[in-house]
Amino acid sequence: MAHMQIATQDASFARVPMTDNTLLIVDDDKPFSTRLARAMEVRGFEVQVAESVAEGLAAIEAGAPAFAVIDMRLGDGNGLDVIARLKERRPEARGVILTGYGNIATAVTAVKMGAFDYLAKPADADEIHAALKAEGGDRALPPENPMSADRVRWEHIQRVYELCGRNVSETARRLAMHRRTLQRILAKRAPR
Repeated sequence: MAHMQIATQDASFARVPMTDNTLLIVDDDKPFSTRLARAMEVRGFEVQVAESVAEGLAAIEAGAPAFAVIDMRLGDGNGLDVIARLKERRPEARGVILTGYGNIATAVTAVKMGAFDYLAKPADADEIHAALKAEGGDRALPPENPMSADRVRWEHIQRVYELCGRNVSETARRLAMHRRTLQRILAKRAPR
């Protein structure tokens, strides 16, 4: 499980009033969002679920929540658009970005767009709750089982492969690797 706490001096991470526990979950993985919504309701949140960027933006326009958990990759766009709009409408809101790809550049972009924290999927409700309720100066605990360097490399290759429309030749060109080497890597199972 990869987890990364982003330290920042930005004043926009002011404390959210303890009485407002409105939470927006934007994720197109319905079983995951349903489980997470139930788990967060048990923890005292008033939860609203959206399954797309468009639904997430509409929910924010209807009433910007105090907290948000937003998947980075959605069927109709990028979850960063939702976090950016939330920060425009409610600067003190706490947003956590979820992604299947643990990548530093994405984390930096997410924070610049207003995310408070960044979690790699599959994140559990306890991790998400801790990230939402963390104080600005809190440092995340080191992960119990961080991804190995081989796994991070494999995730990156898989991401580029998907972004290239599963085109091996184009992926190999962009990764500056031999096509046959890439084919061997893609044929193997994911490392632990």
